[in-house]
Amino acid sequence: MSNDDAFRWDGDDDPTLAVTPDADADAAEPSPEPDLAPQETDETTTEVAGTGNVALVAYGVLGGVYALWTVGWILGSGRVLDWIVAQPGSVPDPMYLASMVLAILAPAFWFGASLLLTRRKRAWLRFVALSIGALVLVPWPFVTVGVIG
Repeated sequence: MSNDDAFRWDGDDDPTLAVTPDADADAAEPSPEPDLAPQETDETTTEVAGTGNVALVAYGVLGGVYALWTVGWILGSGRVLDWIVAQPGSVPDPMYLASMVLAILAPAFWFGASLLLTRRKRAWLRFVALSIGALVLVPWPFVTVGVIG
């Protein structure tokens, strides 16, 4: 075979290369069709064939909201901590510091838990869980005090 063989049409009359409907059906074996129907795993759950594009975009948007909530908790609780430290003779309570850390981590935990616990459930249940978390985990110190308040 020489380098010029790629520029010629020699050998293209092979019946296995034909893609037209009038090609000989016995010449090429048909590829098996994938089974896209949901498969029963047990009585209560069904396995979903795949996640659609709209669902993936919605997960990304909700993930961005949870990331913004994490940043809001960092900024808002840091602002409240600065206010506590600025008071004369005041020292932040270790319980406040622990709750501040948990509040900062809560959006990430909720997002991960929602995705993990609704893995084999219907998609609308996952969106309900993520929407409830987006409403419950609003960074109230940031909303009420702000960063410069």
